[in-house]
Order: sequence, then structure tokens, then C-alpha cells
Amino acid sequence: MMSQNSSVYMRSENGEMGNGILLGDSGYPSRRYHLTPIHNPEGQTENLYNESQIRTRNVVERTFGIWKRRFPVLSVGIRCRLNLAQRIVVACAILHNIACQQNEEVFEGDDEEDLPVVYNGVENNDGGVEERETIIDYFRNMLTAGGFII
Repeated sequence: MMSQNSSVYMRSENGEMGNGILLGDSGYPSRRYHLTPIHNPEGQTENLYNESQIRTRNVVERTFGIWKRRFPVLSVGIRCRLNLAQRIVVACAILHNIACQQNEEVFEGDDEEDLPVVYNGVENNDGGVEERETIIDYFRNMLTAGGFII
């Protein structure tokens, strides 16, 4: 999630981000624009929602992990002005993409199979219920229409 002092938070709260949705772990509250896993899922549709939410979020988390292994400065902390720190992170992302295009060696343990699905199990749900229910209804419709192979 984002800091309550960030411009993204303020813009999201004010509805300026359109239909954009952020996925986060359950360490943060669920809101209309920030969806978290369901702590105690009931039934197949809520389990599918959780699995989809967690797998989608973990793609980003795995990418951050790869960047931290490739660029240790991202792991130990950047001690400089925020503006410069943002540039360093963007530079690391660009260098990572160039390394991938050049078929640079991927470090040991970067394989998706090696990384577990993370769910920290604490639900803070003070919003986002309608949006989450819309997604759960999608899974429910897919199950009843035979759109999933389970």
C-alpha cells in the first residue's frame, strides 16, 4: 500500500485515479481502490479471489526481490534525498530490463517455483467490500458457467 502522506494515497482517496485498483497484503486496510486477501475465505469463490489476488501481487513482490538481489543498494537502504532515491530505483529498473534483453544470467533462486506465495493472514477490512464482492462474483459466475477447470 502507500503512505497516507503520499500523493497517490490522496489522489486515490479523492477518486482521481479512476477505476484503478491497488493490490496489497492484509497488513493494510481494504478500501475501494485497495484490495486485500480475505482472512477466512468461505467457499470456492472466495478462495479463487484470494488465490488470484495473491498470485497477482506476488509477481510484483518477486520482481522487487530480483531487483534487490541484482542491485544490493535496494536491499540495504538508500540514504539520500528522496528525489535522488527515486531516480536510483528507476535506474535499477531500466538496468534490469536491459540485462534481461541482453540475456544476462538470472541469479540463483529467481525461478518462480522457488518463491512461496505469501499471505500474512491479518485482515483489516474497513472498505473495498463492494469491489472485492464484484471480483468474487466474477469467479462465482465462471464456476457456474464451467469456465474453470478445478
